[in-house]
Order: sequence, then structure tokens, then C-alpha cells
Amino acid sequence: MAKRINVKFFDKSEEKGARWKKEAEFDFAPYKELKYGENPQQKAEFYKSPEMIDYEVIDKKELSYNEIMNVIIATNIVSEFFDVSAVAIVKHSSPCAVALGVNIEDAYNKAFDCDPISSFFGTIAFSQTVDYEVAKHINSMSVKVVVAPDYDKRALKLLQENLFIKLIKINTPLKEYRNYTHRDIKITPFGTLVQDFNKSQLSKQSFKIVTQTKPTQEQIEDAVFAWKISKYARTNSVVIAKDFKTTAISQGLINPVTAVEYALDTACDGSKNAVLVSDNALPTTDCIHAAAQGRISMIIQPGGSAKDTEIISLADKYNIAMIMTGIKNYRH
Repeated sequence: MAKRINVKFFDKSEEKGARWKKEAEFDFAPYKELKYGENPQQKAEFYKSPEMIDYEVIDKKELSYNEIMNVIIATNIVSEFFDVSAVAIVKHSSPCAVALGVNIEDAYNKAFDCDPISSFFGTIAFSQTVDYEVAKHINSMSVKVVVAPDYDKRALKLLQENLFIKLIKINTPLKEYRNYTHRDIKITPFGTLVQDFNKSQLSKQSFKIVTQTKPTQEQIEDAVFAWKISKYARTNSVVIAKDFKTTAISQGLINPVTAVEYALDTACDGSKNAVLVSDNALPTTDCIHAAAQGRISMIIQPGGSAKDTEIISLADKYNIAMIMTGIKNYRH
């Protein structure tokens, strides 16, 4: 008989004296056994969820645990830009390059230029059909997995000739993808943690320009672009972007000041007149001094630090526009 995994969730009833009651039950049916998990010493299995998008792995190539994790993050990112040409490159479940373009080839070239070294052996997701010109470039480098809504005939034929690339075709429209992102579940020795998927979006209520220096429309558009990417980078994360292209993504650093400095060092000249996004409130004026040295033109951050007043004043001194969103986007 097939093995099944049942995960049940309970909530306290508002009725006085009532016992815990079942809120929801997820039934995971076996799908396939993976070669191993994150490391060879870890056994791993892949289960079907109650609600899954419609996708196919072309040529039935088997995805590894780590490849599946990369595919999820890469698809999460491009789904944020479902109505434009977008490309996201991911490694180790973390974004290393994201760009938008006038067409998919332009977006791909911009994304690859963000971080050519990290792009090798990465997972690349596209918001639109992969064409032949893009396929030629992909085929010339080492890529693990390609994810896209479709491939044109010549592109598909060329990529299928590469035995090392795994191709995924997503049949569910990316516009509907977020409807399938429900809850994050972590089963630990201390108990099971369940939270809603982070579907945060900027709104007029949360989008507050706090400096006398006002951002341009182009800076705001770049800021929204980079802010969406920061949701999928690991905390503390700092994203620097310009012209719908990331020039640096620092993530997983314990100190937010170090995260800012690392991103600026990585961006180098690419930080000039760029926007900087932090997933956490900037805690000290050191962040603003560093941003000014990197010639950042605009900062977008949650706000809420004890130093907010000093930080805003210093940003004005350096003619750096600043937006506070009130929205944190931690990702551990």
C-alpha cells in the first residue's frame, strides 16, 4: 500500500472551554523518491501537494532536491513580473541576477551581465517564451535548469541536444501562479511552524516619501522592481538596481550595515545613480554614509528604526531620496 503523509493543523476555538479543533488537513501523496536531499547523506522524497501548478519536465529528466528549490525561487521571482519580459537567475535558493527588458532576449542579456560568474551552473527562469537567440547563449554556457512558459521550436530542439540542461515548461499562466502559493511549513523538534506565504505588495498607504529630496518616476519604478526581488533574497538583504537590472544582491548577512557595504562593493560603479533596497530597517547613519559614497540616488526601506529621524536628515543632506514602506520582507 502506498505511503501517505498527513499534516494536520489546529487552532483554538473562541468558544469558552472548547478543545483544540482541526482547521485544515493536507494529504501529501507520494510522487517520487529523489536521489538524495541537500547533501548525499540525506534521503529525500518529493510529494504531490493538494494544489499544484501544471508543469512538465521535458524529456522526463529527473530534478534533484536542490534544483527543485532553485526552480521554486526563480519562478516566484518571474511571477512578480508576469506581464513583462523578465529573467531571474538563481543559485543555492538565492537570486543572483534579475532583469527586465524590452523583449526576452534583452532581459536575458541584462540579467547575465549582472553577475556572469554566478550565472554559470545556475537555474534560469523566464516570464515569456525562450527564443532561438537566447537558447544559443544558454547552450554555450553551463546551466543546470531552464524554466519558461514555452520554448519556440528551434530553441527547444537546440536545448534538447544539450544533455546537461533540464528544461521545465510551466503550463499554468504566471499571472495565476501566486494563487498556488499558500503556506510555508517547517516541521521541527520544537513543533511545526506554519505561516502564510509572503505576498506583500506596495500600496499608496505604505509607500511614503520621507525626504525633502523627491525621487523621479524612473527611480520609483526601479525601486519597485528591486523591492520585489528583495522578498526572495535571504535576510539581511540589500538589492541595488538601475534601469530594471540588478547590479548587486547581498544577502544572508547578519549585520545590515555590512549588507549595505557588501552590496555597494559588489556593484562598484554600478551603484552610481542607482536605487538601494533593504528588506530590514536601516539601523544606523553608517548605512547612509556608505550609500552616499556609492553615489546611490534613492533608498527604499521599511523604516521603524530608532534612528529614523537622523537617517532621514542625513539622506537629505546627501540629496538621497528615501521611501519608507512599513513592510519588512525577512526571509530566513
